[in-house]
Amino acid sequence: MTISPPAGVGGRPLIGSGSYLPEDVTFLLTDLSAANLERPTEDREEGFQSGRHYSEDLPIEYQPDAAYLEIYQQALERSARRVALATGIVAELVRHTKPAPVLASIARAGTPIGILMRRWYLFRHGLDVPHYAISVIKDRGVDLNALRYITDRHPAAAVQFVDGWTGKGVMTRVLAEAVRGLGLDDTLAVLADPARCVSLFGTRDDFLIPSACLNSTVSGLVSRTVLNADHIGPDDFHGAKFYGELTGHDLSRHFVDTIVSRFDEVADEVDREWPRLWAADRTPTWEGWAAVERIAARFDIPDVIMVKPGVGEATRVLLRRVPWRILVAPDRVDELAHVLALAEARGVPVEEMEGLPFSCVGLVRPVRSEAEGAPVFHTPAARWRPVAP
Repeated sequence: MTISPPAGVGGRPLIGSGSYLPEDVTFLLTDLSAANLERPTEDREEGFQSGRHYSEDLPIEYQPDAAYLEIYQQALERSARRVALATGIVAELVRHTKPAPVLASIARAGTPIGILMRRWYLFRHGLDVPHYAISVIKDRGVDLNALRYITDRHPAAAVQFVDGWTGKGVMTRVLAEAVRGLGLDDTLAVLADPARCVSLFGTRDDFLIPSACLNSTVSGLVSRTVLNADHIGPDDFHGAKFYGELTGHDLSRHFVDTIVSRFDEVADEVDREWPRLWAADRTPTWEGWAAVERIAARFDIPDVIMVKPGVGEATRVLLRRVPWRILVAPDRVDELAHVLALAEARGVPVEEMEGLPFSCVGLVRPVRSEAEGAPVFHTPAARWRPVAP
């Protein structure tokens, strides 16, 4: 599952295409599969809140049980058409400005979306566009070695960054700062933009993108990315692990194929919708960031980094952080079966909140108090306790 390293970059094996078809994506990531990088969730959380960067190690991969996988399959069946429609719309918006785009998806949440966009171009226009998955890390920026590799082979003006969804809009800001002065378009294209912080999107609704429900088993069996000086040198791409031992549980290609099978069904609607959206005012308003600040104030949370808005981010909190509570919009509860199942499994209280601009929001539990440095313990609230806006 590895390919030879590009000339002049490191000298280390790469992840290759993970468990995806080789033509669908090339992960520009150093293969750290043999490294011992996983740490227990509680240890990682304490490390984060004490200053250790999240990219230096990895969470232990959550392996869902049969009941949760059934919820995932139901969510995929229910959302497939909506994901296909959003894929077509954002792909067409991108193509309107970049007729022959080179996709650079942000590993790993952006990678399934990049593959879907690539498949859309093949389906609708017969275009076989290049697609790379690269690492972009909060506080540490973009993998510049990966960007150099891409721009050495393709026009810089054709490069289009792709991610899955927006939450607070942090990745949008990181990307803009990281590529300033490099001659690259820092515009991020996403499937869903509930944060209202990008201009290229398939929808601004906060709906479930089923690939958010799982970890590596819907992301090419690739871990999240790692930047740790013990394993990554200055000439290396950022790193990741390939979990070959999970091959029997891999749903990565199944997810892609399920969405692609709905392309023909949505094609006419895409043709109607994308020109309308192109002509509309798509100026970012950053409403998501403002909502996060209100929620942080409401719950006396000193750092907005502990507030994870949107169904995708709330799912991540439950899968690989130490969650404190989950806030849900009362009118979206029926769409959040996987969130409720994960919260139930981890003993995390779920609270309804009127006026929530997202489907749901995850709050990370503070590990230590600022005053005493002692662990903070929270008494679980009633499972359904409405919260005043």
